[in-house]
Parts: sequence; structure tokens; C-alpha cells
Amino acid sequence: MMEEAPAARRGYRWSSLVAPCAGALARGASWAVRRPRVEGWDVEHWPVVADGRHNLTTDLTEWRGLLYLVHSSSAWHIGADSSVRIWRSVDGFVWEESARLRFPGADIRDPKFAVIGGRLFLYVLRNEGVLAEPSGTAVTSSDDGASWSELKDCEPRGWLFWRPKTRDGRTWYVGAYWKDHGESRLLRSRDGEHWDEVSRIHRGDFNDETDLEFLPDGTAVATARLEVSGSALGHRDGCTLIARAKPPYDAWESRRCRVTRLDGPNLFAHGGEIFALGRRHVAHHRRWHHPGSVLGRKRTALFHVRPDGLRHLTDLPSCGDTGYPGAVKRGADLLISYYTSPLGRDVRWLPGMFLPSEIRMARLPLSAFERGY
Repeated sequence: MMEEAPAARRGYRWSSLVAPCAGALARGASWAVRRPRVEGWDVEHWPVVADGRHNLTTDLTEWRGLLYLVHSSSAWHIGADSSVRIWRSVDGFVWEESARLRFPGADIRDPKFAVIGGRLFLYVLRNEGVLAEPSGTAVTSSDDGASWSELKDCEPRGWLFWRPKTRDGRTWYVGAYWKDHGESRLLRSRDGEHWDEVSRIHRGDFNDETDLEFLPDGTAVATARLEVSGSALGHRDGCTLIARAKPPYDAWESRRCRVTRLDGPNLFAHGGEIFALGRRHVAHHRRWHHPGSVLGRKRTALFHVRPDGLRHLTDLPSCGDTGYPGAVKRGADLLISYYTSPLGRDVRWLPGMFLPSEIRMARLPLSAFERGY
């Protein structure tokens, strides 16, 4: 049986700043007058969902010849009144809604797809309170993308699954972090429903969101978001953990990368290299802009994951509350789903949490990766 990770020491949570000033900042935001400036390559992008709600936390997969997109939809970034919306498309441009899932009494967030045993699985994080502090992982599955099984909790309880991955289609692995932060572990499953511990990836540093991918030789590469504290203003030492382990994945070597704190990571392999999509913290060396600060500016960005750290390749058009991308390699292109505050003004993270946000798609030619790194 898995031992429980100790609860990490909590700092002052950012919610202490949200309540008294959210409305004024979101509507006024007089300090956010410039258009967002993105760094890197030219990126083709287009909106998918822009309905006036706060749409967030996406994932993307290809199943039975169709693209499937999932995201959460809420009144604002935190709180109840949430649903999970699932869309499908032939080409990534025209989408139809295939399902809308509601789970009474819970705010559901961070949905992730996996195709296991021919079925489409969907993992979500249950969040019963007002704060964005999920308490566990739940799973549902479908044979057609429209009708879904009853949502049930995943074992082991209290561990928050990120994105299941497989090397051979038979054994699945997932990075999972403890609900109170402070530790991430590697879990393994044969059926997508029953999971066992393989190893500890990292402990400490207010460790959370942990994704992984595999190199051609079987080496597992993982990144984890190291918050260091739960302060509303972030922490100057907030960064990204990069960890590696060879089969059977029982021992991890790691280092810290201070290029950014990579939030909502999505790792994928191409050409024998590992790349990562996620949220980038802009100008995080400045006062009040430390990684995780609600006063900072954010971008959804693409990185090359190298042995010595992250190399920033490009931003996607994004600002405010943004990130948590999905990705699918299709033909000669990489298709990316993500969410962002409206692109007209470069709002900071805090007001972005209370403004409408939209789901967007982007397309990058895979040939750009060879030129880029």
C-alpha cells in the first residue's frame, strides 16, 4: 500500500488577494493597456470556443480518425458551476460538441484524455472547495465519445493524475502529485482504472503538476511545477523540475531549471527529442513578477526539453489566464489546443481569472522543430 505524502507547508494562498479586489481588477485593469507581445515563430491560430464564459484547461487527442478536444467551462477561474465540454472535428477547424458533462457538487478541472483498450478515457480532478485545490482524480470512459460511464474515483486516493502515457500500448504510466502538494510519483496501470506505485519522482518544493514522456531508448523524462510556496506573489525560487529515469523507472535523476515555472505541462516526443508546452511566466526576475505571481503576465509557450534545462522556442498568441494545452501530431503538423484571455489587451494573470476566456487552436509545421532547436 502506498504511504501518504506529508502535507506541504502552506504559504499565504492567492485567494486572500482575490476576494477583495477581483471585480475591480477584472473590469478596470487600467494597468493593462498594451496588446500582448509574443516571442518566437509565426503561429497560425484560430478560436474554437468564445461564448463569454471562462473556458480553461484543455486536452486534445486523435481517436478513430477524429480529433477530440476537451476543456472545462466555468463562470470564472475558481468556483463551482463548472462543466466539461467535449468536441470532435475532422480537420481541427470545424468542431461539433459531442458531450457536456456535469458533476453536481464538484468543480471539475484539468481534464485529460487517454485511449486505452480501444476506449476513450477521460481523467478529471475533483475540486470541492472554492480554491483551485483538487482533492483527487476521477475517471470516465466512452465507446463513442458521446455517452460516458459513471464518474468514479481513482485509486490511490489523494493523488492527482496528469496525463497517462504508454510506450507499447499495454502498460500505461502517469505522473501524479499529492493533493496537498510537496511530492510527485510515477504510477502504472494495465487497464487505465487500477494504478500502482512505481517510484517517487520528487519530494519537497511545493511540488505539483507532473507530466512525462519517453525517449526512443525508453528513458522517461518528466517535468514538475515547483512552486516553493503557495504565496499569491509567487516565489523567486519557483522553477521547473526536469527528471529522468531509465527502465524500470525506479530511480530518478533531476535538476532545476529557472527559465520559467512550467505550469500545466504537456510533454511530447518528436525526432528523438522531448518538447514541452505549458504556461510561461514573463519577466519573472522582476519584483512582484516572481514565478506564480498573480500580478505577472503569462503566455502559453513551447520549449525544447534538453538535459541542461528548458529552451524557449516560441509563444502562442496568449495572455492573462492562459495555458494548459493539448497537442496532437497529425501529418506534417502539430495541432495545439489551449485557452487564453482575450488577445486585445495584455491583462495580467489576476484579472484574467475573472474575465471570459476562449479556447483556441494553433498549428505548427513539424519541420519548424528541426530548424528551431
